[in-house]
Amino acid sequence: CQNCQKDFVIEPLDFDFYNKIKVPPPTFCPECRWQRRYTWRNERSLYKRQSDFSGKDIICLYSDDASFKVYDQKEWWADSWDAANHGRAYNFSKPFFTQFRDLQREVPRISIMNVQCVDSDYTNQSYENKNCYLCFSLAKSEDCAYATNVNEVKQVFDSFWVTKSELTYESIDSEQCYGSSYLLNCDSCLNSSFLFDCKNCQNCIGAIGLRNKRYVFWGEELSKEEFEKRKNNFDLGSFEKQKEAQKKFIQLILKLPRRAQRVKKCVNCTGDFLTNSKNAKNGFGCFELEDCRYVSRVYTCKDIYDSHGLGESELGCETIGNQTIHDVKFSNIVSDSRYVMYGDLCFNCENCFGCVGLHNKQYCILNKQYSKEEYSALVPRIIEHMNTMPYTDKKGRVYKYGEFFPPELSPFCYNETIAQEYFPLTKEQAIEQGYSWKDPEPRNYQIDIRAADLPDNIKDVKDDIIGKVIECEHQGKCNEQCTEAFKIIEPELAFYRRMKLPLPRLCPNCRHYQRLKQRNPLKLWTRQCM
Repeated sequence: CQNCQKDFVIEPLDFDFYNKIKVPPPTFCPECRWQRRYTWRNERSLYKRQSDFSGKDIICLYSDDASFKVYDQKEWWADSWDAANHGRAYNFSKPFFTQFRDLQREVPRISIMNVQCVDSDYTNQSYENKNCYLCFSLAKSEDCAYATNVNEVKQVFDSFWVTKSELTYESIDSEQCYGSSYLLNCDSCLNSSFLFDCKNCQNCIGAIGLRNKRYVFWGEELSKEEFEKRKNNFDLGSFEKQKEAQKKFIQLILKLPRRAQRVKKCVNCTGDFLTNSKNAKNGFGCFELEDCRYVSRVYTCKDIYDSHGLGESELGCETIGNQTIHDVKFSNIVSDSRYVMYGDLCFNCENCFGCVGLHNKQYCILNKQYSKEEYSALVPRIIEHMNTMPYTDKKGRVYKYGEFFPPELSPFCYNETIAQEYFPLTKEQAIEQGYSWKDPEPRNYQIDIRAADLPDNIKDVKDDIIGKVIECEHQGKCNEQCTEAFKIIEPELAFYRRMKLPLPRLCPNCRHYQRLKQRNPLKLWTRQCM
């Protein structure tokens, strides 16, 4: 690997795929390829700035010091401007990625990905949602806050990778659950708390590996009457009692053997949380795959390699944030398109190379329109030029045809992206490895309440807590994008009261990172069964 300098294996099936889509084999190992792609995906870092089109205040993914023009969503999709107006002829005296960077800095970027949503301004990668706040990568959900990677949920707070659930809190990798909190890898559980790897369980507290059970209290099966008695004395609404329960839960989890891989209804597959797939290798959080490798959060796809956030597609390599594509390579947020290479923010395009922000175009190179014959003759020359005059980044990594965009061209700093979540670095490590880093902006909050001074029990919390500035327990001293302070919003307080849960002591970002620590990385190991 030209990035980490470690050896990696390219298998015969991989070579067959690369020959099929006519690209050279990679020079980065799978893990470094993942990290490189993730430097292009900002999900959680939101800013307020002015639109470069209208001058109005907008919520967006780009801070004021980002060297890109940014338009509000409606302005970006409008017909009042055309990215093709920024087209330019290809210059064979400069590396391709240098020319692409120049184009990228001219074409306006969309402020945020927030599609068909109602009262959900503070959400990103958000589709068909209603009344959601500070949620990211979610779809068809309602009345949620502080959740990531959730689909078809209602009143779900502080959760990660939850589907088809309602009234759940602090849940991870769970589906079809109701009225529950502190769930890990659970399915179809109701009115329960502190469960790990449980399915079809009701009214259980503190249990692991259960199937079709009721009235279990910290591993002990009880009568309904005895369970209700102990539950009433448990008092999960107390923050101190909750901390004690979490410690007890962790010790309980360590007693249960783990499945080597959480793979369900799959044939010849490896990965984690992989479902209904065939011939998939290293698939993480995916379903309905066939002949795919090194993918995460990908669904209903065939012949896809090295991709994240992709659905209903066939033939793709080194993509992130794409949807409904065919034969798209080395691209960021390209949807409803075919035969695109090195596309960025392109929609409903066909036969385009090195384009940014195009809608409904075909036969374009660097946003310039060509005839079909001109395009077909010029693209092979550009590919040859990329190999004879490659781009070299500041760390000496060489980018010929077949490499994804260099992190230097990403519109985001390393710690603004999900790369920091899955491959965490300190500022010094990031800079040493050639990534950019965004220092936290001075916040100068006037703290109303310190975390240590919050009421221990939710029943003692008064309505005037809403809108107060609460100090995060980490005080910005962690490496978790701490916002240093946070507020409680009205629906959130109502949710805590209904579920009898204490107020949190950490800001939403720090809470998100605590959940990430409970999940496996995008990695598999070879070992012996115990």
